[in-house]
Amino acid sequence: MEIPKDHPRYKSLMTRERLAHMVEEGLVTPTGLISHGRGEAYDYLMGEKSIPPALEAEKVAAAYLLRAKNPVVCVNGNAAALDPENLIALAKAVPAKMEVNLFHRTPERMEGLISYLESKGAENVLGREPDCRIQGLNHDRALCTKEGIFDSDVIVVPIEDGDRAEALVSMGKVVISIDLNPLSRTSCKATVPISDEMTRALENIIRFIGELRGHDEIILKVIEQYDSSANRRETVECICESLMSGFGSGDD
Repeated sequence: MEIPKDHPRYKSLMTRERLAHMVEEGLVTPTGLISHGRGEAYDYLMGEKSIPPALEAEKVAAAYLLRAKNPVVCVNGNAAALDPENLIALAKAVPAKMEVNLFHRTPERMEGLISYLESKGAENVLGREPDCRIQGLNHDRALCTKEGIFDSDVIVVPIEDGDRAEALVSMGKVVISIDLNPLSRTSCKATVPISDEMTRALENIIRFIGELRGHDEIILKVIEQYDSSANRRETVECICESLMSGFGSGDD
């Protein structure tokens, strides 16, 4: 599909086209398209920009990642399709391990996604040979590696399903979620829920990592002052203010 670059929704339409192509390639599931559309609706309500509560959470995420002993960036189909470059850049900036973990898991899809990430420059992506299980989950999505997810202390889970995020928190991990919906189960259960579009969130976290690195006292202060419930409440308030002011692009 040819989309003119001056179309007011060029970026959004190109993203949809890329996701649809990835469905054809078998890397994204059809249900992943529904998930993306649901999140995009919240992005409209936020003005398609990183609102102040998101920036705060992204700075906290950077602080936690810099303090981590075994940080992991967890990747599913939608995340890999939306922005593999920034996922890889985040992992290298920390540095952190990368592991593919899927709800709709098949050997072919796992190999396809890992190979896709590696073709984009990722190294030693975990997930091909799971040797552990996430406690409290009975589905194949529980499969993970001991080196990565199982032994992680801080884990980034972009576009995650809520019960897996909850299970990871129950295992004592600091879970950093990226989910545009501040009311989702993922956002409610994550240690640091980020309500922002994934590319913006990743770029902001990478920037904050650069700003915070080496400033241990500031890192500790950033973490200590953070309140996830208050942050999510501020996110909802931003959405409500946007609605009350009559915000809307009017384009589809």
